[in-house]
Amino acid sequence: MALQSSLMNCRQLSCILRTSKAGFRSTSSGGLIIQSISNDVYQNLAVEDWIHDHMNLENQQVLFLWRNSPAVVIGRHQNPWQECNLRLLRQKNIKLARRRSGGGTVYHDLGNINLTFFTTRKKYERMENLKLVVKALKSLSPRLDIHVTERYDILLDRQYKISGTAAKLGRTTAYHHCTLLCNADKFILSSVLKSPYKGLKSNATPSVPASVKNLFEEDPSLTYEMLLDAIAEEYAMQHQIDHNITLINPADETMLPGINSKTKELQTWDWVYGKTPQFNVSTCFNMVYKGSVLDVKLDLDVKHGRIEVCNIDLPEQWLPPALCSELVKSLTGRKFCPNETTTAVTTLLSVCPLDSELHSRWNLLCENMMTLM
Repeated sequence: MALQSSLMNCRQLSCILRTSKAGFRSTSSGGLIIQSISNDVYQNLAVEDWIHDHMNLENQQVLFLWRNSPAVVIGRHQNPWQECNLRLLRQKNIKLARRRSGGGTVYHDLGNINLTFFTTRKKYERMENLKLVVKALKSLSPRLDIHVTERYDILLDRQYKISGTAAKLGRTTAYHHCTLLCNADKFILSSVLKSPYKGLKSNATPSVPASVKNLFEEDPSLTYEMLLDAIAEEYAMQHQIDHNITLINPADETMLPGINSKTKELQTWDWVYGKTPQFNVSTCFNMVYKGSVLDVKLDLDVKHGRIEVCNIDLPEQWLPPALCSELVKSLTGRKFCPNETTTAVTTLLSVCPLDSELHSRWNLLCENMMTLM
């Protein structure tokens, strides 16, 4: 069946969504299958929030299908500095997003399919959802050796992870979402999900590393359309609903009132970084200056993504204690990020009468500090 929804389906969904602020209701009693036309990670995560907050799931369930342009998505209680290479993300213009569910960090690109299953909390059952996905994949390619583990992952050939799971359990509603690696860039995936930052101590939820493989490597005859359609068909069969996929625009306020404010919130620094559990950075680094090597000790306490305590230990003869103290004072309370550090350093340089020698040492120290961010 073709993925593109008919005009009738779009009108039907529009009516469903406008029916009640309490949520949308399908004319079919079993459920609804929707697919995002956007590849923006913040918009698609906002749709999840919107459905969770607005829909009434007493008489139906919802399957949401979506794909993202390159992005790293961390769990609600995770530390981005611990989970990924932020410098590399900035260099490659890869987005970083924090979702509202728990679980570990994942890399998304257009080679990855995302599935979100919405139910009431009482009906929440992620094992059944994953079995549904496996059954759909088997219907397309019976020779695939795939199974669901006790950790709610889907493994290929008993060793390669092709799907990870996360969930959000509300008071009355819940959702379970999972990934499906089809043809993702594995080199980028492994590069961005490797943290280069040293000396970081945190109680944040750590991800569990795993070997991965793309489904298209195992069966090149598969396509995204085939996979999405097979999953939708299996979902429709199990819930006894029509096999219709309705396309939605996550920026359409007429269909999803208030959606854009949810999207904007997910993009803010205070959400992506500021929600990081408190952590400490205690490290040493070497600075090479005019043929000599200097050891610097740095200790930082970071809370809500901001530097709460800052201690820099280096020889007095290399940088006057007063200047070091001014730097510490300027950094305290600022965001733990290169832009904020650059701003602090630039401001101090404009008011501190440093000679060229001290300027060089000052800049070298600050450049090394920024590598930690």
